[in-house]
Amino acid sequence: MYVNDECVLKFLELKSKRNYRFIVYKINDQTQQVVVEKLGGPRETYEDFANSLPPKECRYAVFDYDFITVENCQRSKIFFVAWSPDGARVRSKMLYASSKDKFKRQLDGIQAELQATDPSEMSFDIIKSRAL
Repeated sequence: MYVNDECVLKFLELKSKRNYRFIVYKINDQTQQVVVEKLGGPRETYEDFANSLPPKECRYAVFDYDFITVENCQRSKIFFVAWSPDGARVRSKMLYASSKDKFKRQLDGIQAELQATDPSEMSFDIIKSRAL
């Protein structure tokens, strides 16, 4: 599996320039490479992000979560999400599972990871609790 250069470039923009709130990646079936599927602008919400993940197809995604600590400090945490819904094809689930670590290593700066098979496993409350 090959990672398209745009995947890393867009991640670096999310991390350093804060140009995006989230990025959704998919594995192109024909070329067997990870490509950017969707970019979420800085004003988009977690709900927009969750709605960007297809209900019956696997995806990788990163989400930049901004929050304020108990000490009243502005912080940010970048989450890597491995989305593998129950309704996805078994072959697709296996491909995404076997490629995940290699892809994640390309994205230097991931601070937390979530694996989800349905929306309840990646609710906003889970993101908030993992950020602290």
